[in-house]
Amino acid sequence: MTVYDALFARLGHEFENVERLEQALTHRSASHGQDIGYERLEFLGDRILGLCIADMLMQAFPEEPEGALSRRLNALVRQETLAEIAAEIGLNDYLRLGKAEEESGASDNPAILADVCEAVIAALYRDSGLDASRRFIKRYWEKRLEKSSRPPKDAKSSLQEWAMARKIPLPEYETIEKEGPDHAPVFTIQVSVRGKEPAQATGDSKRSAEQKAAEILLNRLLGDIK
Repeated sequence: MTVYDALFARLGHEFENVERLEQALTHRSASHGQDIGYERLEFLGDRILGLCIADMLMQAFPEEPEGALSRRLNALVRQETLAEIAAEIGLNDYLRLGKAEEESGASDNPAILADVCEAVIAALYRDSGLDASRRFIKRYWEKRLEKSSRPPKDAKSSLQEWAMARKIPLPEYETIEKEGPDHAPVFTIQVSVRGKEPAQATGDSKRSAEQKAAEILLNRLLGDIK
């Protein structure tokens, strides 16, 4: 029995070298100056996830063009999806954080959870090859992949299409403010289109804040918000 037995079951893999998993779960604040945090594994996991999801999409939607597949992929690998899956697995219960980060609630930070999820994918690959990563990804992403019969459209893409249809310049995004510590930043982003009142939103990443701002402005332009 190990402290990771329940996590092994959720991952569908029992690690031969548990140190690989522990590195994936270690935030730099708990690395004590050593290069044992999850950042390098996250870099690798991001690429493995993209490859596996792209392959799954090609098989699931053989008639769809590249643009539609790209929208599906972006929705499946975005921070929000990764953080949701990390929470479903319970990765936040196993994170290794420095004292200050632990006290500030960093274990529930979506950006950290998303990064750790990608690092775990890389740890699976390092421990047992691509098939181990692929099995894990299929286990948690396949139901999300099959959820929508049509390719999703994010708010930024829809707002851009709105502007192009009216032959006006594309939306412009501006970072108004960045607050909070590095492990839990809060961005305020403003989006504007010519001749319309700008919209602002906050998020824990620039991308998240941009999406929210675009959604607010798009709803306003379409008359959903008076």
